[in-house]
Amino acid sequence: MGIFWVSCEAGTYIRTMCVHIGYLLGCGAHMQELRRVRSGALKEDATMVTMHDVKDAQWYYEQYGKEDYLRRVIMPLEILLVGMPRIVIKDTSVNAVCYGAQLMLPGVLRYESNIEVGQECVVITTKGEAVALAIAQMTTSTIATCDHGIVARTKRVIMDRDIYDKKWKLGPFAKKKEDLKQQGKLDKYGRVVDQTPEAWKMLFGDADKATNINEVAAKVGVTNGKPAKAAEAEDDSETEKKRDKKKKEKKDKKDKKKKKSKADSDDEESD
Repeated sequence: MGIFWVSCEAGTYIRTMCVHIGYLLGCGAHMQELRRVRSGALKEDATMVTMHDVKDAQWYYEQYGKEDYLRRVIMPLEILLVGMPRIVIKDTSVNAVCYGAQLMLPGVLRYESNIEVGQECVVITTKGEAVALAIAQMTTSTIATCDHGIVARTKRVIMDRDIYDKKWKLGPFAKKKEDLKQQGKLDKYGRVVDQTPEAWKMLFGDADKATNINEVAAKVGVTNGKPAKAAEAEDDSETEKKRDKKKKEKKDKKDKKKKKSKADSDDEESD
């Protein structure tokens, strides 16, 4: 008799494995007992309960109206996802993801370290509720340095729709997009055309590409909505003003010291 422990995926035939081990040993074999000690994140520990626990918890809740035993027995879905890297999203982005939208960078609030491209992660709310399972399209360092692009592609939505309010098409970029559509600088689906401004093409022309507003502004030659040369001239004038102000303050201090020393000498002479 031999005992062995197997870590496998769903659908593995352990009984057939035992028979094949017998073929390899040359003596034949069959499975006597099979015991599942773990399934996903659930193990033989405090998370495991019996059907009697479920029945007792229901009776306790119906008789006394207390739900602590019931909450201990019926655990939330999120307990299955604790081992996956998490991305916390804004409340305004939750319903969009529930309707199947890809997770974009402006909707990300916090994220875990060591996320890699292609890694499966869980998208959660600020309260810790699981929204969806997604495949990461950016690494942690890319998320930290950029402000536009697809962070993760939705694999499976967990949360029901309309639990959170609909908030899409209310932000500054969404309003700018509508204006460009009306002006004919984007087509009716919001796609780039020949008349689209260069800055918009660089930011949203390729949805998969991670972009940074400051880098785009530097390439286009715009700083805070003004041409780069005008912005530089304003900066130069500001520095000159500050320099003049400092000179004036120093001069005033010297004048005060001279007046004070002169007043002291006049007092001594009068004495």
